Amino acid sequence: MVNVQLISPSNNNYLLGQEEAEQTFLQAWQQGNLHHAWILSGPQGIGKATLAYRIARFLLSVGHTASQEVKSLQIDEKSPVFQQVANQSHHDLMVLERDYIETDRKKILSAIKKGESIDNEMLSGLKKSAFIRIDDVRKITEFLSKTSFNDGWRVVIVDSADDMNRNAANALLKILEEPPAKTILLLISHNSGMLLPTIRSRCAKLPLKMLSINNVASLLRRYRPELNEDMVVKIAAMSGGSIGRAVLYADTKAHELYEQLCTILYARQKFNLQQLLDFCSTVATDNDKFIIIEELLLQFIKENMQAGQNIEELYQFKNDMEKMFADCTNINMDKKMMLFNLLSGLCKVL
Repeated sequence: MVNVQLISPSNNNYLLGQEEAEQTFLQAWQQGNLHHAWILSGPQGIGKATLAYRIARFLLSVGHTASQEVKSLQIDEKSPVFQQVANQSHHDLMVLERDYIETDRKKILSAIKKGESIDNEMLSGLKKSAFIRIDDVRKITEFLSKTSFNDGWRVVIVDSADDMNRNAANALLKILEEPPAKTILLLISHNSGMLLPTIRSRCAKLPLKMLSINNVASLLRRYRPELNEDMVVKIAAMSGGSIGRAVLYADTKAHELYEQLCTILYARQKFNLQQLLDFCSTVATDNDKFIIIEELLLQFIKENMQAGQNIEELYQFKNDMEKMFADCTNINMDKKMMLFNLLSGLCKVL
């Protein structure tokens, strides 16, 4: 399974490549001009949640007195606030995200009652709801009705605001319209253009940038020190500026998967049938590999289109492929058969 423990945003005190966004927030705090709600926007895996928790720890540590001497949002990892935020046990922090589906939530509650341990492997096998629901958002109102500790800040992180359904978004909008004092809401969004315009208009914007290849490589060396330098370079180049994607690629050996994919596809209509069947079977039965195969296929198509090969056919194939993956998720299609039809079809297009 993918090992994400080392870079869990709640306990990660290291942020690279987003200095501009950090300084924007810090300067607003220093000037006593903190907006009550912020949208942290940008593609997945570039540090939005890490920055949100970094902001939360900072505000829950420093109180209301601004200081020009503070140069960053970083706080001591040994401090009680850092540990409480890492465990999401701080009295004045609320994190709102998609809840587990009812059956899997019962499994968690049952394990807690029995005193059984709940590790990352168990959690990774559970399913979450498709949306953040209105009842989930109403918990924010309940949280904000309580008195804060020592009259300090209260921080709400919504991860991600993109996951709210319409009713939940409207419920959040009411909170944004009449925000309680000494409260900061941090809305993480991978595609802020899809949020309600009325939500966007009531929030300060904190856009994060794609990471440079050098930054991704540096973070990979930190989070996956077992990788040799050749693999670091290859995976960083494939990451598209996302350390989250790079870590997923490292843990699933995506570079090997991509090489196998290229071997099959560049054989074109002379592809090895058994090799293709084995490849489809391996990917279809490994959820992590299935998650990334669409990205790898898009990368393959992009490379061939840039080379000027069958541009119109590949563009149409890309659209058809995206629909097939969406259908596979929505109507529970046979993954192996879908991949076989997809890849054999792409071999004919090339």
